[in-house]
Amino acid sequence: MRNYITVFIAVTGSLFGVATHCLAADQKPNVLFIAIDDMNDWTGFLGGHPQAVTPNMDRLAHRGVNFTNAHCIAPACSPCRLGLLYGIEPYHSGLYPFYNHAKISDLLREKYISLPQCFRQNGYASFGAGKIFHGTKHRKPDWDDYHQPQKKELRYVPENGYQQDDSNKMAFCPTSNYLEDHPDFQVASYGAGVLAQKHDKPFFLAVGIVKPHLAFVCPQRFFDMQAADIEPPLVRRNDLADVPWAGRAMANLSDDFRFRSDDAWQRVQRSYLACISWADFNVGRVLDALEQSEYADNTIVVLWSDHGFHQSEKRGFRKFSLWEESTRVPFIVFDPRREAPSGRTCTEAVSLIHIYQTLGDLCDLDVPDYVNGASLVPNLEDPSLPIAAPAITTWGRGNYGIRDDEMRYIRYFDGSEELYDHRSDPQEWNNLAEDPEYSEHKKRLATFVPESEAPLVKKGISLWNVIDADRPEGLKKFKTRTWPKWKEKMRPRLE
Repeated sequence: MRNYITVFIAVTGSLFGVATHCLAADQKPNVLFIAIDDMNDWTGFLGGHPQAVTPNMDRLAHRGVNFTNAHCIAPACSPCRLGLLYGIEPYHSGLYPFYNHAKISDLLREKYISLPQCFRQNGYASFGAGKIFHGTKHRKPDWDDYHQPQKKELRYVPENGYQQDDSNKMAFCPTSNYLEDHPDFQVASYGAGVLAQKHDKPFFLAVGIVKPHLAFVCPQRFFDMQAADIEPPLVRRNDLADVPWAGRAMANLSDDFRFRSDDAWQRVQRSYLACISWADFNVGRVLDALEQSEYADNTIVVLWSDHGFHQSEKRGFRKFSLWEESTRVPFIVFDPRREAPSGRTCTEAVSLIHIYQTLGDLCDLDVPDYVNGASLVPNLEDPSLPIAAPAITTWGRGNYGIRDDEMRYIRYFDGSEELYDHRSDPQEWNNLAEDPEYSEHKKRLATFVPESEAPLVKKGISLWNVIDADRPEGLKKFKTRTWPKWKEKMRPRLE
């Protein structure tokens, strides 16, 4: 029996060996589709944090095309995954908030074909495990086989980290369980098992890694891998002073206050980095299984995260904003069939909405006509090629972030705006929306704000936690109650 309880070792050798046999010209490629939850740019290959330890994802990025300016469809698990997996923007589908995937109306699901279902309709076997769609129910039309990890109680060790009032969610500490008890380990084991099997037709294998999603807990060894002192992100104390009210409402101010009061930010950030290393470890196990399989030279690997995560930037924690820390995500595509130099990066602003069309192009699928986005295959050939449209992130009806190679423009449902110049202000500290010198930039980016919006799909909503055109009353409550209370609590730390 293979021994999975091994000491984490440095990566040796290349990701995938040179092909040992020629492929038939008409043989379709397999796809390894790796989805990661809540991972921002705190990885080695994106350079978002100088102390990130992610050797396995780094080697994948080195072999493939590393899209360093990739952005999510929506800064929340459910709407981003629904957009990516059905290939449709929220402002076209009306799927803005969180949904119970099993309870969205059958009529709506009949309008769209999911990515795994599309592969099945094109002659592929479809396998999945872990978090692919948001939720635990998975529809039979999507999968030939789907693996649900076995739930086991994880034992937290809060004395080696931080935990709020015995909360299972707001925990930032090691666990004392065996590796096999953790869902991500089980999911990676399933993926490795599928890759070890003999397949008589091409396959689509989706592996959904949950960490670093809350709670930030993982085995102790991954905490031990982190630096003794964690470098904090750059934060400006009065960062929200020039941000419109709708934008301020998106910052999770209560978490920032609690972490500062408990002097816990460094422990939180250390736990986040540890969970990223734990996710990287499990990604590495699947990549190793692919390298050792007979499919190494004919399997496209796509790795992505559904959105970023604030770690005190803009006084925020979690996602749910239209700022850089929340929208920027890891996104790598590796196609071993293409002879290309290592270390290629694409700095063009791209959206995850392009994944459906890109895989359709790479695998010669019959893609539904409604699918949004464009194929990125030309950028796999030449990463320097320009992309015509910027990346659009939607968070609730009427709230949009527009990101191109240089600027970020935000327009909220009430017409308020933000504009940041990433050439000189990568932290997005200076809102230039009212600066006349940037009026042409703002005007240009504003043309990409959707002119028409699909109405909100109300059936199946499980969580609706954004102030938008469908919940404008929330802004008044924030301005008159939440914000004054937060400012009063934070006054000693802001002055």
